[in-house]
Amino acid sequence: MTWSELLDEIFKGEKIDMECKLAEKAIPQSVYETYSSFANSKGGNIVLGVEEDKSKTDPKERFILRGVSDPERLREDFWNTINSQKVNENILVDDDVYVIQNGDIAVLVIHVPRADYTARPVYKGENPYKGTFKRNHEGDYHAKEYEVRAMIRDQSTEGNDGTILEGYTIDDIDAVTLKKYRVMFNTDHPDHVWRSLSDQDFLEMLGGYRKNRRDKAEGLTVAGLLMFGTGLAIRNEFDNILMDYREEKGPDASVRWTDRVTYDGTWENNLFNFFMKVSPKLTEDLKRPFVLKNMQREDDTPLHKAIREAFVNLIIHSDYRMDAGVLKIVKNSDGFIFTNPGSLKLPKEQIYRGGNSKARNPRMQSMLRLVGFGDNAGSGFPDILRVWADKGWPQPELEEDTVMNQVTLTLKITERTGSEWADRSADERKSADRPADRSADERKSADRPAEATSRILDLLSPRQKEILELMERDKLYSRQDIADALGIKKSRTGQLLNELVTLDLLVAVGATRYRRYVKK
Repeated sequence: MTWSELLDEIFKGEKIDMECKLAEKAIPQSVYETYSSFANSKGGNIVLGVEEDKSKTDPKERFILRGVSDPERLREDFWNTINSQKVNENILVDDDVYVIQNGDIAVLVIHVPRADYTARPVYKGENPYKGTFKRNHEGDYHAKEYEVRAMIRDQSTEGNDGTILEGYTIDDIDAVTLKKYRVMFNTDHPDHVWRSLSDQDFLEMLGGYRKNRRDKAEGLTVAGLLMFGTGLAIRNEFDNILMDYREEKGPDASVRWTDRVTYDGTWENNLFNFFMKVSPKLTEDLKRPFVLKNMQREDDTPLHKAIREAFVNLIIHSDYRMDAGVLKIVKNSDGFIFTNPGSLKLPKEQIYRGGNSKARNPRMQSMLRLVGFGDNAGSGFPDILRVWADKGWPQPELEEDTVMNQVTLTLKITERTGSEWADRSADERKSADRPADRSADERKSADRPAEATSRILDLLSPRQKEILELMERDKLYSRQDIADALGIKKSRTGQLLNELVTLDLLVAVGATRYRRYVKK
């Protein structure tokens, strides 16, 4: 930093990545606590030679630059101490400790980067449970025992989900969940040699079951139990885990949510079930253009894939041993919010850049990838960024809260995503809102050529044709109306209606929850 840059930072006040200390003639012992806290949090700068007058509120009066009397000696003293047993790990290089001079005033700046996940925790003294510090807006604080344990778990380059869980066997797997997974796997891999394996052997190949050749221990791994286990077995081992999806898109502010998926006793609350129940809800009202690939309907779009990638990231980067392990997804009119327990293993800048995947749960990542979800090549997050940039939407925000020990990804959208309604101009929406008011001639002029319509009708499924035959022109229908008439589930009805909207055979009117459909 230059002197002016230093003043700008100091006069912003002490914050999560800045600490000022007087240190006129010697290095304060508290420097090493701040060194630990910055290394274990997000990094930061320690500035020696600044006095703080806590009776003042104006930063320009509160922080007084006194300087240090012999900066080069202090610099040498610091290096000698940091390379001793004062701390367990020196993560600094020469350029991280430097002097800034302005006239007769010199300050010593110590830039502490965030430590690599393989080096955390960085601690003072010899006991990590007593000497590990973290940082919040109020300064340095002793890390709690579960936070230290989390850092130690993350040191493993093999991830956290391969541990054998003592006492958990194949009997703790929910057979229905695993069968659903195997059907998907067999469809995607029709010639795979794993198809003929028993459930236990199949799980072992996936990393969901392990045998330790040294001590002869065997059983389900963390990945196997959390992905496919029975709800009771999961709650017995991970009673801190909560899976929660909420849709908050209603116009009534007094209604906290309009749809929710959480544990209610009606489903085995393992991660695979949660993923399969929630994924369609996340993308059900996204537009699906009609595209044929190898004579098959191609429903996926880059936007669908990006949202599922965000969901996959939630699962594979969560720390399921955190004291408060809430996997929370919120879908609202502004976009999507994904929150998972744990910290970022890699610096945020590196995650945005991509090319390097360090999943906390690599076996879960592989399980999902084998049935078509996610990518372990480090390109997942950049793909999300690319989709949002193509749409012209605000850049996705990835925020780490090192105090609450959670990571939040916010995907904002500027319009309601994926409805035909969202892409129309104000005048078009206004006229579409009153389809019955249009004259027969206006409706006729809006029709596509009969030959093109005929070709599209030939490609429709029996259910789609049934819907079109059922609907009277100029009459508005809700999703529930169609579901009741056909005797099928409301969710499936919504999917069929949205497909017909995409094919330009129906017009969707209104916001998601109150949407109505009219035949063109």
